[in-house]
Amino acid sequence: MLCITTDILDEYAEIIGERANKNIAQNTLEAIESAPNVEFVTRYYRWNLIEADHDDDKFVDCAIACGADYIVTNDGHFDVLKNISFPKVVTLTIQEFLDKLQTS
Repeated sequence: MLCITTDILDEYAEIIGERANKNIAQNTLEAIESAPNVEFVTRYYRWNLIEADHDDDKFVDCAIACGADYIVTNDGHFDVLKNISFPKVVTLTIQEFLDKLQTS
């Protein structure tokens, strides 16, 4: 299951729009929104756990709100989560995630 919030979709649209174009961004968002394994989440609390880049907090808040098993990221700002015991949010690098898929 892929959990997502409107804030996350907004960031995806912005980044994809900058790196490609708005048309590709719109098509990508439509694909995400209509995927059968996507769950839209409302975050009711902002944990503010990533002090180095509060823009990343939206991903942590979403993960906590939906009870995610982990966040997949290569962003070093998320390393701080390894030292936070509550709420516990596990992170995997992309390679760790791919390795996990192969052994499942």
